[in-house]
Amino acid sequence: MPRLALIFVLTLSAFVEAGEWPRELKASRGKTPVLDGVLSPGEWSDATAFEGTKGWAAQFSPTTDARDLSLKGWVKYDGERLYFAFDVTDDVLYGIDTDRWLPDENPRAHELSRQGWPWFGDEMELLINATNHWDGDEEARGDGQSWQMVCNLTKSRLGGIGVGGLLEGEPRVKESAWNHYQQWIESGAMQAVAKRKPDGKGYIIEWSIAFNPCLEIAPGWFFKPDDKEVVMGLNIAIGDLDEKARGHGNFGSFHHEDWFAGEKDKRTQVRQWGRLRLLPGLPPEK
Repeated sequence: MPRLALIFVLTLSAFVEAGEWPRELKASRGKTPVLDGVLSPGEWSDATAFEGTKGWAAQFSPTTDARDLSLKGWVKYDGERLYFAFDVTDDVLYGIDTDRWLPDENPRAHELSRQGWPWFGDEMELLINATNHWDGDEEARGDGQSWQMVCNLTKSRLGGIGVGGLLEGEPRVKESAWNHYQQWIESGAMQAVAKRKPDGKGYIIEWSIAFNPCLEIAPGWFFKPDDKEVVMGLNIAIGDLDEKARGHGNFGSFHHEDWFAGEKDKRTQVRQWGRLRLLPGLPPEK
């Protein structure tokens, strides 16, 4: 893409809705956090804070008690990466407070393969549409332009079963998406740490996303901080299993699955997402 055309696209993106759902987060430039599953004092004080799941869209049983499931979140970026942190309150941790029961719909749910379900467990998902574009009701492409990735508390690509971290997300039916996601995890282009909280009533996730190759704002062009605001599509999901009986009647016996944006059954469509506004700003003082 010629540079003048790219500048036009980026300028236009600041004025166009990234997704049709009327929710947004603003991210400013801040200091680089340490991904260790510990929210150290001051580490996220320069980030934008947000909360859930009150007001989020329920895919399964609605969450009515913050002690059952709720979260505090933060988002910011530095010169090379976008960062999220989540402090999740969850009264029952699947695979820790319960056995690792399997859903009737998929006895292979814990396989670290395309037949497994990465989101089966207590988990968070990030979905970003870096291009700020969609044609219809399509879902994520599965590459740097739009993607859906999973961080699970009790399984991961790098650690295996029992160790929390990143897993390949959707659309996993596309081999190209699976390959992109796995390459990002194995290369460190995308990183996440998931750690149970000391009181056992929830967990911490810290998540890091490299601009290149994960935030491709136009073919061959990746987000880079400058003096222009850039708008991207954004969705966030939190999944909560609990005991199998508590999810009776829901797909996979999920208890809760709450979404930052989107309608029930449509929340993975790119047009259903909210937006992430990456604000311009100078690097923070050291």
